[in-house]
Amino acid sequence: MRVEILFGSEMGTAETAAECIADELSGSHTVSIRDMSDFSIDDLDAAAVYVLVVSTYGDGDLPTGAEPFFDAITLRRPDLTGLRFAVFGLGDSVYGDTFNRGGEIAARTLIAHGAARFGEHARHDASAEVRVRDMARDWARTLPIPVDLRLITT
Repeated sequence: MRVEILFGSEMGTAETAAECIADELSGSHTVSIRDMSDFSIDDLDAAAVYVLVVSTYGDGDLPTGAEPFFDAITLRRPDLTGLRFAVFGLGDSVYGDTFNRGGEIAARTLIAHGAARFGEHARHDASAEVRVRDMARDWARTLPIPVDLRLITT
């Protein structure tokens, strides 16, 4: 299966998590990593599955690099029916109500346009003892990557 990992990061932690997720998934899948700031919504392809790795910035906002991607979805309103995605969110629980909102905004935006989420929505907490690298690898090992039914012949 082709897995596209898209990351949105302010300080680089989401990129680090994306690399760890890619390491875990690359043995069984064709994996690529892209910064959301360099990825066009025109390149979204329902034949792939997407793993979004999104940090939270400011008052519970998307990171600056992810904003244009999600703004384009909101403005252009593409039909994302058939698109499948998983989310690995990053945040810090000391911020209370805004903890991990970047990942929540990302998921909510895609779902509102027809995409379907798979797997557990991971929420890394920078205040926890678990390192982001370790959580990303553990989460990726258990991620139920959907099968592309078009590749199955009878």
